[in-house]
Amino acid sequence: MSENNILSKLEGLRQKFEEIGQQITDPAVMADMKRYVSLNKEYRELEPIVEAYDRYKNILSNIQSSKSLLNTEKDEEMREMAKMEIESLEDEQEQLETDIKLMLVPADPQDGKNSVLEIRAGTGGDEASIFAGDLYRMYTKYIERKGWKYEVSHFSEGTVGGYKEVVLNVKGNGVYGVLKYESGVHRVQRVPQTETQGRVHTSAATVAVLPEAEEFDIDLRTEDIRKDTFCASGPGGQSVNTTYSAIRLTHIPSGIVVQCQDQKSQLKNYDKALAELRTRLYNLEYQKYLDEISSKRKTMVSTGDRSAKIRTYNYPQGRVTDHRINLTLYNLSAIIDGEIDEIIEKLQMAENAERLKMSDV
Repeated sequence: MSENNILSKLEGLRQKFEEIGQQITDPAVMADMKRYVSLNKEYRELEPIVEAYDRYKNILSNIQSSKSLLNTEKDEEMREMAKMEIESLEDEQEQLETDIKLMLVPADPQDGKNSVLEIRAGTGGDEASIFAGDLYRMYTKYIERKGWKYEVSHFSEGTVGGYKEVVLNVKGNGVYGVLKYESGVHRVQRVPQTETQGRVHTSAATVAVLPEAEEFDIDLRTEDIRKDTFCASGPGGQSVNTTYSAIRLTHIPSGIVVQCQDQKSQLKNYDKALAELRTRLYNLEYQKYLDEISSKRKTMVSTGDRSAKIRTYNYPQGRVTDHRINLTLYNLSAIIDGEIDEIIEKLQMAENAERLKMSDV
């Protein structure tokens, strides 16, 4: 994209930014909560682009001033300083143009959302449950290091440790845009605790990352929901809760069923179950978007395909391999301890390169 095209496109976005800024102060817009939330989101997304536009215009102005000085100045020392200034500014211009082009490529509209993170033991029996527990520890340590918050909404423990499944709600800035790269099958190659002859086994766990639906993302009608209450129960089916606080919600049109019994209050369980139902319905539509995007790209690294084998953790060799970008790192102990930044950053770089290649920016 030429300099003039960039300026033209950015000027149009600045005008849109200012118009939205006026609209969100309009009482009529503020009264329509769904529209108000949507406009606020768009305003926040345009803000960094407008800031980049201001920096870009300032750089172009400074380049022009330095070139004018170079053309009129007779003093050699001043001319040399002007040349150095132009060279520095042009490097800055080139980098900023690359950044702006990436900003102008439409991002996944869900990237800024919170997310639901599901880890489930796959093939490998007890060892798969232990590995799912290792992944749970890896992600919770990573979440804590990022300054995000998480809450376990459901879990089922393995018979010898770890988890058959564990579901977390993760909240923070841009959570889904980071964690979405973790969706898929994770394999582990190591000697299981249950192995007596020292043989290396391969086990697997499946990770699914879903963008959390917000209240205004989907129109969920109460008449489409069947609500059942029941007592929370323990092993053997005996009642461990004499009040009907547990909630089961069935979405009649889709057949999706969710339940929540981790709160003592029926109302709190209902709110949590409703939020999960909203997210699962929203993700039915969102998967269509992912399928459409992945059909247009040859090596999309974040399709949300839960059946794709994305990563292998090899303990005997101390290595981790991400198969989507052919990345191998020999620091398995640090990665399993939550230090997955390098992997995610390289996946983001690969996807950004794809997005630029596929765009007309």
